[in-house]
Amino acid sequence: MSGAGQGNGEGEERYSTLVNNASAIRAICSAVEGTLGPKGLDTMLVGARGEVIITNDGVTILEKMDVTHPAARLLIQVARSQQRQIGDGTTTATVLAGALVSEGVAQVTRGVPVAKVVSGMQEGIELAVRSLRSRSRTIHGLDDPKLSRIAFTAGREQEDIADLIVSAASQLGESKLREEGYRFSDCVLSHDEADSEVWPGVFVNQKPMNLRMDKSARETRVLVLQDAFEPETVSEEALVTESGFQRHMLLREQFRNDFDKLLKLQIGLIAVDRGVDPEAEQFCSDHGILIVQRVSRKDMELLAEYTGARPLRRTALKKNVDELEASLGHAGYAAYDERLERVRVSRGQGQQHVTIIVGAATREVVGERSRIAMDAASAVQAAIRGGYLPGGGSVEMAVAHELDRHREKLTGMEGFGVAAVAQALRKPLSQIVVNAGYNPLEKVEELKAAQLSRDTDAIGIDCDTGKVMDFLHAGILDPTDVKIHALRAAGEVAAAVLRIHTVIKMKQPFEEG
Repeated sequence: MSGAGQGNGEGEERYSTLVNNASAIRAICSAVEGTLGPKGLDTMLVGARGEVIITNDGVTILEKMDVTHPAARLLIQVARSQQRQIGDGTTTATVLAGALVSEGVAQVTRGVPVAKVVSGMQEGIELAVRSLRSRSRTIHGLDDPKLSRIAFTAGREQEDIADLIVSAASQLGESKLREEGYRFSDCVLSHDEADSEVWPGVFVNQKPMNLRMDKSARETRVLVLQDAFEPETVSEEALVTESGFQRHMLLREQFRNDFDKLLKLQIGLIAVDRGVDPEAEQFCSDHGILIVQRVSRKDMELLAEYTGARPLRRTALKKNVDELEASLGHAGYAAYDERLERVRVSRGQGQQHVTIIVGAATREVVGERSRIAMDAASAVQAAIRGGYLPGGGSVEMAVAHELDRHREKLTGMEGFGVAAVAQALRKPLSQIVVNAGYNPLEKVEELKAAQLSRDTDAIGIDCDTGKVMDFLHAGILDPTDVKIHALRAAGEVAAAVLRIHTVIKMKQPFEEG
């Protein structure tokens, strides 16, 4: 008996690091699990100065949490990767990662070598990914009703947001949404004093210098300056000399001469990323030209893309009118919106863009509605690119059963890793059922039997009634790429955590006094 106790103690010490890391990850997962599914609730995050964020967005919760444990920080990287690459499904990715770690630790502590568990998990994940791909359904154009259902599901059943997203997608066009590097979610703009709408154009997030100018620019040309709209300067040392002062006056006179070109070119909007000379500001005000200074790089690039403008340096203003004309953008409308404190621009002749404006009564609420809209936009774009699957954890259940059957054919210890993946895939549905107030063991078995008897992956659990239902028919859908990336990202972090044998604090770099 004493020998058995000694062995058990050695085992506990051997796995102490692994168990400690798993406990930290379990604690982090518990913070986001309660938000999963249609019956999931929100989390209130409170800052040191009393600032409040109310959300059920996984990446927001994890990003704002005060986390110090190194293994727990690895889990946060799952949500960040999911948000960066896909833009939706951060909670699912986090829950899967936590489940994979938990199941992997259970296998390791029962004596299965870590290398075998990790190898088996990697095999299981790739099998699951292939299965998900084979089950994926295709979106047939932007008028496919399935697209509205995907937006509705990802938009946490807020119909007005889903309608905004689908309308904006239709205006953008499928080719733009499929464009490499384009993020549909970047189109979302939130404001606590705005009415929700889809604006067929872009916004410049600055007030014009000439606010009192009672004129909006219509059918106008746009000048984008990646420079100051000021004359070239003379150094203070040179300015005290007669030649230096004369050069200063000559440069200012040349600068004034450039003003006439603005009128000849019919420029109605000038965006500058630095300062604007008072004389230039006055000239623009006198002649009805909107001028906006200190525009962010992001807004400058967006305005240039949308209007077809080529950003210039101020020295380019010395070119003749014909040369300058080739660098100008074109817009059908540009005006300052006092409520949003931004310049609206529409009917640009460059690349297609829209802006999805999301409004609400308070800043806290509008922030959450903005996150919901961004999730919905990301989900719609992902579905257009990669198709969709039944949601609510139903397809993961079908894939888990497929992995179980594959596990029966394996003879090596890698089978334990495959089994861990199969069990982890059941976690999203199990957690959704728990959040809806039902017994997860009962509902998981009930769903498994229903899927096998009907030979379909579309059967899920209705969170209102607790009964099985056809999720494809009900329109409970998720993008395929959201599920695949979540599983892969979760698998990478789980493998990294399981391989950690020892945690050692690094010495601080030597600092000279």
